[in-house]
Amino acid sequence: MTHNAGGGLRRLLIPVGVLVGVLAVAAGVWFGVSRFDPGAGTGPPVAAMRAGTPLPQPKVLSPFTLTDQDARPFGLEDLRGHWTFVSIGFTACGGVCPTNMATYRAIDREIGTAGAAEPAVDFLFISVDPERDSPEQLRQYVRRFDPGFRGATGSHDQLQPLVRELGLMYGRSEEAGDAMGYMVDHSASILLLDPQARLVAVFSWPHDSAAMAADFAVLHDHY
Repeated sequence: MTHNAGGGLRRLLIPVGVLVGVLAVAAGVWFGVSRFDPGAGTGPPVAAMRAGTPLPQPKVLSPFTLTDQDARPFGLEDLRGHWTFVSIGFTACGGVCPTNMATYRAIDREIGTAGAAEPAVDFLFISVDPERDSPEQLRQYVRRFDPGFRGATGSHDQLQPLVRELGLMYGRSEEAGDAMGYMVDHSASILLLDPQARLVAVFSWPHDSAAMAADFAVLHDHY
């Protein structure tokens, strides 16, 4: 589902929202032309899931290069070795993004990783508003929610291929009378990557942190 995120859930983009909703529900069609891991074993535990839609097989992501909240290069290798929840947005977002970040914090508590020296789960916020979200701005934003949360951004040429591959969408939305000049419409889903940096599940809006944590436990045991 895609929302105009500047004023909460003020405006739903019907064409994009319908498309993303269909893709999220029919994950097999959504990723039917994408690259899957041929070594993935049995099918995903669909019946055991409470909130998420698992992919038919884990999806292998292409290499990418972004910049993290500390102005360091951030790429596929930074996603390996741990599970990662991922969402997109922008720091001036008034509703969806802070709600997703609060969901991150609640999931973190639910699965007991808060404060761990080497957490089993990472939480990544990708800004799709690079014109306004510098690494410094991104660092202040993500660490407002938790010192361990990570942020990343890049040019649109860097962001767009990754966002498309994740099955998400975003676009600039000019709105008359908006003091900030423009808003950013973007998908509200939260995704889950496994320790091999493969996309394994999609969690559509609205989010239930307890159910998502339970689904994480199921997927953790399965993969």
